[in-house]
Amino acid sequence: MAIELNAGTYKPYEEKMQASIRFLEDEFNTIRAGRANPRLLDAISVEYYGVPSPLQQVANIQVPEARMITITPWDNKMLKEIERALQASDLGINPMNDGKCIRLVFPQLTEDRRRELTKDVNKLGEEGKVAIRNIRRDAIDTFRTHEKNGDIREDDLYTFEDEMQKLTDKYVEKVDQAVEEKNKELMEL
Repeated sequence: MAIELNAGTYKPYEEKMQASIRFLEDEFNTIRAGRANPRLLDAISVEYYGVPSPLQQVANIQVPEARMITITPWDNKMLKEIERALQASDLGINPMNDGKCIRLVFPQLTEDRRRELTKDVNKLGEEGKVAIRNIRRDAIDTFRTHEKNGDIREDDLYTFEDEMQKLTDKYVEKVDQAVEEKNKELMEL
């Protein structure tokens, strides 16, 4: 059974690389940059009538100012539960409860903290590049096996390796761009 190289041959590997980029961007959204970002609350869940529920499903979340998030629960009885969940989270921000809503005020980041966060961003970027390179390696290993089995010619294997390298370079560059943008956001005053 001969395997033909065409655009569809590379598609599953490109989709995996795109998923790696999306994962990296989601990780970047959890890093606090001194600005209020409702995505920071995505991982927080609260007990709602005995069922752990995402915070977004039990409250209205808004960003009225650049460094403030307000959380207004649909049911006022949930205020204490939301406040408890926020204190237990790793946000590092003390929630202010006024009886109607909860305010999270994000302090300005210190220079040292910004530098620490850029190191974290760079580390995540390197992990993203490794994931993309692993996808390339797995793809090439699969096609080397096909070549040994006689499913593709040696020339086609070299063509496949070349195209996979181009795809890898493209997505590694996207990781570098994402890292650069996040670091720039972190270092803004």
